[in-house]
Amino acid sequence: NYIGFSAFIHCAGLTSINITDSVTTIEHLAFFYCFSLESITIPSKVTFIGNYTFSECESLKSIYIPDSVTSIGFNSFSKCTSLANVTIGENVTSINKYAFMECSSLTSIVIPNSVTSINDAAFECCISLTNITLSENITTISLSLFSGCEKLRYINIPGKVAYIEHKAFISCISLESIIIPDSVTYMGQYVFYNCSSLASITLSKNLESIRDFSFAGCEALTSIDIPDSVTSIGEGALYYCTGLTT
Repeated sequence: NYIGFSAFIHCAGLTSINITDSVTTIEHLAFFYCFSLESITIPSKVTFIGNYTFSECESLKSIYIPDSVTSIGFNSFSKCTSLANVTIGENVTSINKYAFMECSSLTSIVIPNSVTSINDAAFECCISLTNITLSENITTISLSLFSGCEKLRYINIPGKVAYIEHKAFISCISLESIIIPDSVTYMGQYVFYNCSSLASITLSKNLESIRDFSFAGCEALTSIDIPDSVTSIGEGALYYCTGLTT
């Protein structure tokens, strides 16, 4: 049993819906741009939530993703601007690209340890996000993952992370401190670009290079200890770090 592709797309007056417990699949775009939809219960047998399934449901306030779900499709909840509460089930293994992008009311979220991958820009421009607990089993902080999360003040990077991709934390203007665990060997370009409140950073002892514009515009940074493992420092890596003294 399933809810098919684009089944309720642009149903502008739909405010709530009860889905039968026998449904196992909610296909792509099923509730796309149902901008009056305030509440929906995903049945406990659903294993698949497709791409853009609830994207631009601007009135949706909370969502519970049951333990039966293993993957959250790309753009599934993007631009759900009223979405403030999200609970992710304990069997989700992947959160795909842009899944919660521009969920501007989301303040906190816990990613269960079942998750092994969070893909590009999944939380980009979640401008109210202040607290996130990451799965201990992810190995990559993906491209633009937290880009533009203006209220994020602190994040714990798990000890299995080896790669932090380009622009991962760009313009996280409230981020005050960060510890890069020794598991990290690679950090991309613009990773902490314009993190203007970043005052404290501890780099991985196994980091190979500091790439272009990695810390540009980190005006609050007063000191940085570059480990012996670093063999190159890229263009503009510490550009406009006006507070840097050592």
